[in-house]
Amino acid sequence: MEYPTPPLNRPGGAQARLLAEVSEHEQQRNLELTLQAFRDYQQGIHPSGPGARELLDFFGSVDDRLTGLASGSPVIMGSDREVINLLSKRAGTLHLAASNYCWFADPAKALCLRLAGTPDADKPLAGLCDSARCPQATHHPCHREVWADHSAGTAEFLGALGPARLAEKTRLQHEHARSLRVLQQIDSAAPAKD
Repeated sequence: MEYPTPPLNRPGGAQARLLAEVSEHEQQRNLELTLQAFRDYQQGIHPSGPGARELLDFFGSVDDRLTGLASGSPVIMGSDREVINLLSKRAGTLHLAASNYCWFADPAKALCLRLAGTPDADKPLAGLCDSARCPQATHHPCHREVWADHSAGTAEFLGALGPARLAEKTRLQHEHARSLRVLQQIDSAAPAKD
């Protein structure tokens, strides 16, 4: 997508050019990450999380389409360019967080927007993301380290709490259990290593 290039001598011209360049780099990065997630899917490395089933269904439909095109044509489909063409719309919905990917395809499903009371927003609110509950969030093997660090830190903090901090201890126990559950889901979605 080409953006008009405003003259640099106008107010906001340099900023607009910079924002357009940043947007272009983000789109390219999202395409590459989506392609990597699709290639992982083809190798049996699946995402986990509430949005995983929908993403796997989408990848399955792309894979079926590639297979159908390859069988009906002497041209072999499946090069990165052809796959990217099929994945580009979904890549446009990708938003990154430290512990998950958000496939922000439907604002009405976004838990962060419901929590904030802004259902008509056009971008997710990463600060309110609860990726263990949002139906558009997925966890991939690249997120495992973040969840493992969080789990270890929470366990360490739990051990340091005194008996008088019962409410905080209960909250942290739930948080630790959630971290362990997400880690288990990430591990179980990945293929067994020989």
